[in-house]
Amino acid sequence: MKHEDRLAALCLAAALPAVVAALVLLWTGAHSSRLQCSLTALILAAWWGFAFSLRGQAVRHLKTLSNLLASLAEEDYSVRASRWRAEGALGEVFRQANSLAGVLRDQRLGAMEAAALLRTVMAEIDVAVFAFDQGQRLRLVNRAGERVLDAPAARLLGKTAAELGLADCLGDGEPRTVQMAFPGATGRWGVRVSSFWERGLPQRLLVLTDLTRALREEELEAWKRLVRVLGHELNNSLAPIKSIAGSLQSVLERGAADWKEDMAHGLAIIAGRADALTRFMGAYAALAKLPPPRKEPVRLSAWIPRVVSLERRVKVDLAPGPDLTVRGDGDQLDQLLINLLRNAADAALETGGGVEVGWKQAGNFTEVWVRDEGPGIPNDANLFVPFFTTKPGGSGIGLVLSRQIAEAHGGALTLENRSPGPGCEARLRLPLARS
Repeated sequence: MKHEDRLAALCLAAALPAVVAALVLLWTGAHSSRLQCSLTALILAAWWGFAFSLRGQAVRHLKTLSNLLASLAEEDYSVRASRWRAEGALGEVFRQANSLAGVLRDQRLGAMEAAALLRTVMAEIDVAVFAFDQGQRLRLVNRAGERVLDAPAARLLGKTAAELGLADCLGDGEPRTVQMAFPGATGRWGVRVSSFWERGLPQRLLVLTDLTRALREEELEAWKRLVRVLGHELNNSLAPIKSIAGSLQSVLERGAADWKEDMAHGLAIIAGRADALTRFMGAYAALAKLPPPRKEPVRLSAWIPRVVSLERRVKVDLAPGPDLTVRGDGDQLDQLLINLLRNAADAALETGGGVEVGWKQAGNFTEVWVRDEGPGIPNDANLFVPFFTTKPGGSGIGLVLSRQIAEAHGGALTLENRSPGPGCEARLRLPLARS
């Protein structure tokens, strides 16, 4: 039985005792037959009329709610229930349905705006993006991906990764750099693969970044810096050598009596500049030939105090830290921390200040900091430029070599002025060893 029919039947059943009682009293009383028939018809008509009127109201309200829910299912959120001002449970149902329609409308507008923004970003970014289903069939590609494969999306969608020449890129989820040739581009590519779910099914997202241009620009800039530094160092040595050679030639041509003394002095200068060039090339070789680290467990609570004890020129305060372990090359890490401590001690000696060393855990990394109370860094633009130094007799490779060691261990090295307070702070970040 339908809900509305059951409601009408219940209404009829509820009024049945009263109707029966009224009819019994009517027909057992001293009334005319005409009056009895008229009242009987009136009672029965009212009985059925009120019952089916209640049924009609219930049907009307339920149809209103049904139409509203159907509109929501069809994503038409402009429809509203007209009886939301009614009191009681029915009015509350309509108010909640209208409120749900408003929430869904706002969410749909937000989703549409987010989707439009995502489509714009996907279309404009210079990174090739591909989405594959569980059968490795292409389901999404942006403009950069079309350029890489040299074909419009209409021809690419539905093809497998093997047919598109992207099967090797989907093989491993680890980020990597590969040399590959595609129909629309050739060069070195950064490959990233991740997974996501759509409608309960697993999907894979492939992102290809063209590194060729960036690497070429960085390589060109590195060559410019290297030529500039080499030219500076060579000129500093060759200019006095040329000048002394010309002076010695003049001495020999004049045949001066003290030519031996002048010759010895000039040759000493030439030998000194040659030694300076030799030291410079040795420093460059040390910077360019840093071997890969041979990683072993290194406990910070043993490593840092041992290296700190090597610095005797100034008092170094060691702040206690947690018992952490990193994986690294002990010799290279020693050299890194020694360089940082030496720089901090040199700065502290200028002002008579002190040095403080400590470490802490930051997520999956450890941060080792070296603070000094020196004069600070006047200009940090050239801190990590090879062979740039402000120290008399400095080589200019200490910080550069230290940063290379940190990055080879998957970490980072920064140096900045302390705020507040005088001096600067070197911060070394290294990944913790996995237990």
